Amino acid sequence: MNVTLAVKQYISKMIESSGPGMKVLLMDKETTSIVSVVYTQSEILQKEVYLFERIDSQSRDSMKHLKVICFLRPTKVQNQQTVFSFFVTLKVQIQEDLFVFFQEFYGDFIAVNPHLFSLNLQGVARGRSWEPSMLSRCTQGLTSVLLALKKCPMIRYQLSSDMSKRLAESVKQIITKEYELFDFRKTEVPPLLLILDRSDDAITPLLNQWTYQAMVHELLGLNNNRIDLSRVPGISKDLKEVVLSAENDEFYANNLYLNFGEIGTNIKNLMEDFQKKRPKGQEKLESISDMKAFVDNYPQFKKMSGTVSKHVTVVGELSRLVSERKLMEVSEVEQELACQNDHSNAQQVVRRLLQNPRISELDAVRLVMLYALRYERHSSSILPSLMEDLNRRGVSERHRRVIMQLRGSDLITPTDAVSITKQFFKGLKGVENVYTQHQPLLHDTLDQLIKGRLKDSQFPYLGASSLRDRPQDIMVFIIGGATYEEALTVYNLNRNTPGVRIVLGGSTIQNTKSFLEEVMLATGQSSGSDRSQVASRHSNRR
Repeated sequence: MNVTLAVKQYISKMIESSGPGMKVLLMDKETTSIVSVVYTQSEILQKEVYLFERIDSQSRDSMKHLKVICFLRPTKVQNQQTVFSFFVTLKVQIQEDLFVFFQEFYGDFIAVNPHLFSLNLQGVARGRSWEPSMLSRCTQGLTSVLLALKKCPMIRYQLSSDMSKRLAESVKQIITKEYELFDFRKTEVPPLLLILDRSDDAITPLLNQWTYQAMVHELLGLNNNRIDLSRVPGISKDLKEVVLSAENDEFYANNLYLNFGEIGTNIKNLMEDFQKKRPKGQEKLESISDMKAFVDNYPQFKKMSGTVSKHVTVVGELSRLVSERKLMEVSEVEQELACQNDHSNAQQVVRRLLQNPRISELDAVRLVMLYALRYERHSSSILPSLMEDLNRRGVSERHRRVIMQLRGSDLITPTDAVSITKQFFKGLKGVENVYTQHQPLLHDTLDQLIKGRLKDSQFPYLGASSLRDRPQDIMVFIIGGATYEEALTVYNLNRNTPGVRIVLGGSTIQNTKSFLEEVMLATGQSSGSDRSQVASRHSNRR
């Protein structure tokens, strides 16, 4: 099961279906993101697509010599009184002929990694209920994933979440209604869709991360594989926005899940390799063969130079932020709050960090929030005192309110954090364990599912049927967003569990900042205009 490959095949098919010749690809906001995550512009150019246009563009030249491929979501298009059919639709129009045909492609999601997808939706909940428009949108996205992977699954959902049950029922309704679309070849063990709710594990999105992809998203923000580095001190013009794609960047693909220390070593090796391969100047261009070799190899040198510059810049900025914000100290305390049960020490180290002026507002808020989630009901809880410390630090009322809203609402399902966290890398010794103790609740849930021990009383099947055998193809969807730490868990389970294939998806991919925003939207702290701005930001991601 590979969501990246599924989307790439759809795009290739729609281009090939239009026949040979020069083409223009016409897209909307959302399909632009879908395409850009899996294909580079140079790759698309090789398929004779020479122009990329947005359907909402205000100015467009007449180009009758080009074939037009319209890749659009099912929405009303300007100047066309048509509501497209349920899924993403392909429209091919050749010149001014009346030869027009429509075709459905089920690529209505962002393929982040081969085993990870997102719907790029934030603000899906109002309290513990669906935001009215979001249930339908999540149903569309999730059913398109099932169709893209050619799976007609049995469905289990988190019983403690009414939102999970409603989404499960909505997906099942589509499968029943469109049964011909889901008439795939039967497998010995039916695939399984497991629908979960972010409320069951609020700890994971609040933690700092130390693997490359997760760390980039936490500290810099990774939106459809793009990083905005425009605010980095002294950044060059060509590095103000960079793309990190495992599909087209070998170094990134090889270092996606490695920790920060290993990445630093590998960056050094990459630079040394580049220096060895780099042309040394005129002394090597003494013959025709030397010149030919230089011309033949120069594009690769140029590409390698760009790779080196990009990753040195990104890792350098991560290192600067770790030092400036004292994130190693912050992360050590976060891990202790999430994984240990020592209140006496926890209150001391949290208070000590709150008094340090180098700790950022975001880190101060996350520390107090983690403390509240773990120790609010402790007989010696100092939460009111910590809230006063935040006030003295000048932390915004908005951030202070989100802590109180979270602890005072039923948004979070109470769970014993100690019982759901174990040593992440049991084989490692020394300081590294301090920063990698936490393990997402998803790991325990999937481990129990794979072993056939996941309780029906907590995760019931939708309908009368149930699996008699252990599942092999598992699709997990988290309402309220997945995280890159959970994606790492799925990656490791796929690698270490023969015969089991897992794909993880979420309404979005959360980091601490976006998760706090999600909580504020769900608890009604954000106004209608704030909610609209969030929706607009997500739909405009490229």
